[in-house]
Amino acid sequence: MARPVFIIDGSRTPFLKARSGPGPFTPVDLAVQCGRPLLARQPFAPNAFDQVILGCVNVIADEMNPARVAALRLGMGESMVAFTVQINCGSGMQSIDTGYRYIREGVSDLILAGGAEALSHAPLVWPQQGVRWFAGLAGAKGIVARLAALAKTRPSFFKPVIGLERGLTDPITELNMGQTAEAVGHLFGITRAQSDAYAVESHKRLANAQAQGWLQGEVETAFARDGKFYDHDDGVRPDSSLESLAKLKPVFERPWGQVTPGNSSQITDGASWTILASEDAVAKYGLTPKAAIVDSQWSALDPGIMGLGPVLSATELLKRNNLSLQDVETWELNEAFAAQVLGCLAAWNDEKFCREILGLDGAAGPIDHAKLNVDGGAISLGHPVGCSGNRIVLHLVNAMKRLGTRRGIATECIGGGLGGAMLIETV
Repeated sequence: MARPVFIIDGSRTPFLKARSGPGPFTPVDLAVQCGRPLLARQPFAPNAFDQVILGCVNVIADEMNPARVAALRLGMGESMVAFTVQINCGSGMQSIDTGYRYIREGVSDLILAGGAEALSHAPLVWPQQGVRWFAGLAGAKGIVARLAALAKTRPSFFKPVIGLERGLTDPITELNMGQTAEAVGHLFGITRAQSDAYAVESHKRLANAQAQGWLQGEVETAFARDGKFYDHDDGVRPDSSLESLAKLKPVFERPWGQVTPGNSSQITDGASWTILASEDAVAKYGLTPKAAIVDSQWSALDPGIMGLGPVLSATELLKRNNLSLQDVETWELNEAFAAQVLGCLAAWNDEKFCREILGLDGAAGPIDHAKLNVDGGAISLGHPVGCSGNRIVLHLVNAMKRLGTRRGIATECIGGGLGGAMLIETV
């Protein structure tokens, strides 16, 4: 029989907006910064875990398999098995899902599952023409051949491409993620004004959560090597307004597009961990679970409309558990783009879409905005790609405990045409 799986605790770093140049932390640095205080407050030793699973997309060259590097730096012991998972934006949730399945099937009892991403450290990539030129020069034998290779030099060979830009472009459709959000917005008639209004609300909700102290216990202060500390998500703009956002120009589909820097998720660095445990581990260490993972679902669709991934994955989750949208009291739907979130809400409320695509008898209905992303989301927080899925699960649990709700879903769209969703119940 499948065993119950509990979420015991978790923590994350502040999400730090990428500005000019690499930020103060690498992915492993971030994982260690929030991992140390999390492990320090547990009633068991760091080496009591069965394994460590970490989501990370932009792995840097100095930290191959960052899960293992982080585990060693966290003092979890040389015998600790640790591996890294990658499913684009879903990587942080994939780490939880993988751990959930190990524990459910009786393979493990205690797992540290996380996500870490430092998008400010995304590499610069040489153009392919430049790479071929370097290869030719390196392989040239003799002075004549080397001079001939040097004579083929072109200035364009030395103009690097931002790796992040290429990574956020789908190689099948050749659309970047912002263009896919434009497509979703167009399909469901989402307006620029609606997207901007949603973005303003995201910033105001995060600013309110910070002011109320609701993120204390979830966000750990991160200390850089130069002694500077970071204790809050620094991309929030409490003074954001419809008037200020309306002045911004479209980024991806000029001049008529609606996706702007103001209604998109921010490029950000951050890390998050969750501790998963079986009933045996709960009893052995005297743990107090916060929530239980009930079920999870991954779905796939056309990469050109990847933003609708949450609709497919969450709907399948609801069907399998005989639930409706209205049965879910708290939602975390990752805010890749305002147009994408609003497109998902519109899809669930569209009778034709629900019948023909989701296989429902009619429209699934609306989601009360008061139940959705109650403390803001990636538009105000930022979207460290390999981390976000972990953060939304962790924050969903904490928000449900604070609000006194029982059932929640964390879901996200995933570049490449995927969606992930996880059903959580408080204990």
